[in-house]
Amino acid sequence: MTSPLTAVSASPERWSPRLWGTLLVLCAAMFLDALDVSMVGVALPSIGSELNLSTSTLQWVVSGYILGYGGLLLLGGRAADLLGRRRVFLIALAVFALASLLGGFVDSGPLLIASRFIKGLSAAFTAPAGLSIITTTFAEGPVRNRALTIYTTCAATGFSMGLVLSGLLTEASWRLTMLLPAPIAVIALIAGLKLIPRSAREKNVGGYDVPGAVTGTAAMLLLVFTVVEAPEAGWASARTLLSFLAAAVLLAVFVRIELRTASPLIRLGVLRSGPQLRAQIGAMTFFGGYVSFQFLATQYFQTLLGWSALETALAFLPAGALVALSSTKVGSVIDRFGTPRVIVAGFVLLVASYVLFLRVSLTPSYASMVLPSMILLGFACALVFPSLNIQATNGVHDDEQGMVSGLLNTSIQVGGAIFLAVVTAVITAASHGADASPQAVLDSYRPGLIVVTAIAVAGLLITLTGLRPRRRRPAQETIVVVKSVQREADEERVAVRD
Repeated sequence: MTSPLTAVSASPERWSPRLWGTLLVLCAAMFLDALDVSMVGVALPSIGSELNLSTSTLQWVVSGYILGYGGLLLLGGRAADLLGRRRVFLIALAVFALASLLGGFVDSGPLLIASRFIKGLSAAFTAPAGLSIITTTFAEGPVRNRALTIYTTCAATGFSMGLVLSGLLTEASWRLTMLLPAPIAVIALIAGLKLIPRSAREKNVGGYDVPGAVTGTAAMLLLVFTVVEAPEAGWASARTLLSFLAAAVLLAVFVRIELRTASPLIRLGVLRSGPQLRAQIGAMTFFGGYVSFQFLATQYFQTLLGWSALETALAFLPAGALVALSSTKVGSVIDRFGTPRVIVAGFVLLVASYVLFLRVSLTPSYASMVLPSMILLGFACALVFPSLNIQATNGVHDDEQGMVSGLLNTSIQVGGAIFLAVVTAVITAASHGADASPQAVLDSYRPGLIVVTAIAVAGLLITLTGLRPRRRRPAQETIVVVKSVQREADEERVAVRD
């Protein structure tokens, strides 16, 4: 099924006001998702102080969102295909707005964590629904590439602005960081009701995959929960190992169900495509490495150098600004060189950014030590993120766009959770306790930075496999094939004449 707006979007130079409005509504939702993630981190100390939360409880203000988001993306993506993308997107956006209001007025830790889980859950439906609305509204090719570039740029801009806004808002009250998304979500919801085209439900002759939905969601929730809790419980503890085992069993059951059901939650055949598989793995390594790098850099700036939250946010600002400024050019770059080459170029810049950051010291010069890394990081994000989205959704039928979008976002979130937990464990193992000298603390960060660089290198090597030239037939073989085709055509003409 194709959106009514598809025909209007045939020319990238002639987008109607309604088409632009639809895209802006979808961008607003993605902007809010990214904004919400980045704003909370800076506000955590103030939240813990006012609500009297322990460190272990406080981490769930962040982890609760990740759990709801990462655990339900697969279900959210397929629900968008089966129940209608517009319907799913708008309902989830309304829930997001209500959860934002709840989070701003709660007076207890459990209620705050519950509101964060609900926001993550709603984002698990808005993200794949929004991406699939774009991919079914804008024709594949330059038009869609331009739309997806703008869409992913809004995510990066939201993340960067969240860092700066959180530093400013927390000075007044941490509650403002929770409340700010609510009015934006309400405005986007009202606009979406008028602008987003209605879409019928996809035909579902095989019924609903309830067993797949239950086992898949349970497996992802348990996997994300285990990874989040592993650093505190211990990676080798019985609890962690049993949780991983249970998640593996649920995933195995889920795969078996998907292979047998007539209407699967995920059609596993899509992963037989090389470009699709590389896009999913590339998303895991790209986002997992970036989140881990941001965590390490934030600890370095604030804990070791004593920078304020606002100073730290401004340190990351050049990367976000470059993504926003380059948004109008990346689409044409992708059109000219193709997603495989652009992704590889982005990963090369990503590796270079992390390698340069390894030079940091206790008395760094921002201009010579930090800024070059941030500039390369900005260009890398501008190239890789939209290219991965385009590569994952190209060539996919309309009735599976939600499914693929959910799968891509799941890869992003699970990659972020797993690799961040691994890097955190490496830092913890290399630390020298609370009484360690500043140099010892810095030395404990370096193994984590090396792991982050290794993750980016792994992503680069995987994406490089997409550059292998296609095997060409020898000239003689080509001649034989052409003659065979001509002979068959002659025989058919003779048969028709007779």
